[in-house]
Amino acid sequence: MLHRTVWEARLEAAWAERSVVWLAGVRRSGKTTLCRSLPGTVYYDCEMPRVRRALEDSEAFLADHQGQRVVLDEIHRLDNPSELLKVAADHFPGTRILATGSSTLGASRKFSDTLTGRKRTVWLPPMVHQDLADFGGADLRFRMLRGGLPPFFLAPRLPKADYQDWFDGYWAKDLQEMFRLERRAGFQKLMELLFLQSGGLFEATSFASPCGISRTTVQTYLGVLEDTFLVRVLRPFHSGRSREILQAPKVYGFDTGFVCHHKGLNQLPDSELGPMWEHLVLNELAAVLQGEPVHYWRDKQRHEVDFVLAPDPQAPITLEAKWKAEAFDPANLRIFRAAYPRGLNYLVAQDVDRPYTRQYGTVKVRFIGLGHVREAAGVNAAESSG
Repeated sequence: MLHRTVWEARLEAAWAERSVVWLAGVRRSGKTTLCRSLPGTVYYDCEMPRVRRALEDSEAFLADHQGQRVVLDEIHRLDNPSELLKVAADHFPGTRILATGSSTLGASRKFSDTLTGRKRTVWLPPMVHQDLADFGGADLRFRMLRGGLPPFFLAPRLPKADYQDWFDGYWAKDLQEMFRLERRAGFQKLMELLFLQSGGLFEATSFASPCGISRTTVQTYLGVLEDTFLVRVLRPFHSGRSREILQAPKVYGFDTGFVCHHKGLNQLPDSELGPMWEHLVLNELAAVLQGEPVHYWRDKQRHEVDFVLAPDPQAPITLEAKWKAEAFDPANLRIFRAAYPRGLNYLVAQDVDRPYTRQYGTVKVRFIGLGHVREAAGVNAAESSG
C-alpha cells in the first residue's frame, strides 16, 4: 500500500493532541487510502447501510471499541454525526476516532455542534512536494497538468472525461446532501469562470450576468465553493492606506489539473508555467498552514506581491512565485517594503535546489525551492506563537 508519509505523521500528531481528528478534503483527494494505510485501525465506511445501523447506538458502538483506533469514513452520511463525535471526545477519550468527509465539519447542516475544543482538523490538499516522492517522483509539468488528486495523477492517460464526472459527484453527493442548492447551471457556470480566470481578482457583479444569477447569489455560491475547498480565496493584506486594494479578493481554483481542464489544455505550454507554478506554491502553503490565512498585496498602481503571511501584521512575510529564479524583479517588493519594512522575504522557484540569499538594496530575499516552502511557513508559525 502507498504511504503518504507526511500526512500519516500529521494524523499521528493530531491524535496525540485530541482523541477525535477530522480529516477533510475534496472528493478523491486520497482520504480513504490514507486512512487505510494507518496501522492498527478499525475501518468503517459510513456509506454502507449496515455500518450506519451499527452506529445508531453511538454509546454502545464506542464501548465495543474502547481503546481502539477507529476510522469513520464519510461520517456525514450518518443522521447525527456530531453527537457520536461529541460522545467519543467526552466519554471515551481512550478511543481514537478519525472521521472523514468531503466537506468541512461545520459546512453540513447535520453538524449542529462543531466540537470546538474537542477535535483536531487535518486538511488533505492535492498532492504536495513530499507526496511526489512517495508517489515515485514526477516531472512538475506533469503534476501541474494532471493535478494533485491521486486517481487523476496516476491515470495512464489524461483523464478528460473524469473531470466532469468528478463535478457530477461533487454536485450530487457533496452539495445536494449538504446544502440543497438549486440552479445547477448558474453554479457550474460560476465555477467554470472562476477556474478559467483562476488567480485573478474577484468582483461578484462581473459574474452575475454571465451566470444568470444575482450578485448576492454569486457571493453565496463563492462561500459554498470555499467551504467545500473548490476554491481558495485570498483576501488583500493592507493597513487601510488609500493606495492599497482593501477588499477585492483573489480566487484560485483548488487544483492545477482542474484549472488546466477548464482552459482546454492537453499539454502545458510555456505561457502557463508561471501561473500554474503560482498555484502549486499556494497549494504547498495551504497544506502547511492548515486553514491559517494566506493573503496577497496590491496597490492601485498594480504593484503586487503574490503571497503575504501575517501572523504578525507588523512584520508580514512575503513569498513570490517564479518558475525561474532569474525572472524575479524586486521592484514590487521594494514598494511593499517601503510601507512594511519589517519581515522576511522569499522567492520560490523550481530551479532552486539549495536555498540562497540575495540583497537588493535594503531588501533581503531568500531564494528557495518548493521543498523549502514548508520550512519558510514553519518559521512564520513559530514566530507567531511567540
